[in-house]
Amino acid sequence: MEWRDEGILLAARPHGETSAIIEVFTALHGRHAGVVRGGAGRRMAPVLQPGAQLDVAWRARLESHLGAMTVELTRARAAGVMGERLALLALGSACALCRFALAERQPMPDLYSATCALMDGLGQPGWLPSYALWELHLLEAAGFGLDLSQCAVTGAQDGLVYVSPRSGRAVTREGAGDYAARLLPLPQGLLRNGAMDKAELVQALDLSGYFLHHRLAHAIGHPLPEARARLIEALA
Repeated sequence: MEWRDEGILLAARPHGETSAIIEVFTALHGRHAGVVRGGAGRRMAPVLQPGAQLDVAWRARLESHLGAMTVELTRARAAGVMGERLALLALGSACALCRFALAERQPMPDLYSATCALMDGLGQPGWLPSYALWELHLLEAAGFGLDLSQCAVTGAQDGLVYVSPRSGRAVTREGAGDYAARLLPLPQGLLRNGAMDKAELVQALDLSGYFLHHRLAHAIGHPLPEARARLIEALA
């Protein structure tokens, strides 16, 4: 069994004296792991950095095996944001959340494209709202997407200001009625896919964080990765 693909390096850890086990998020094969011979050496250290874009070749005797990988660096990302603390934390958070949320070897081409676009834009103007939108994309890919298209109560498509923590659906002020205090604020920047001020950005990450914690992490049975918490703390 063998294939060749492009992918984003999510993590690498030593394996034996000279090798490394890496996890990559690939375009056609989803989240996939493999052994890189010599991956623990100095020559590979600049290549095996989280967020790096790689040309990946995988080979194994059986499809169920861990298999061996050979990789070539096509684009480094961590070095480009090393001087931008928030961008570097966002890179680590995105990699950690992909490892946490994505099933192994399940292709997710839309999320893969969105993740590449996010990582390529880190540190550029408007990247923080893009990260907030990416977390919603991740929730959708993991099966816990929010429905922000219309009010869950009235069916209206305008005036959406809340999200139900129970259903994940948007609600208008009129539809909320006396239950408004129990609902989550919906920042308008998420509806416009546009710019957000600091307050809206915090609301957006609180919103996605609620469902990441109460739905995704609860389903997986493990707490969210600390890398996301470090990003949120730095923003605060």
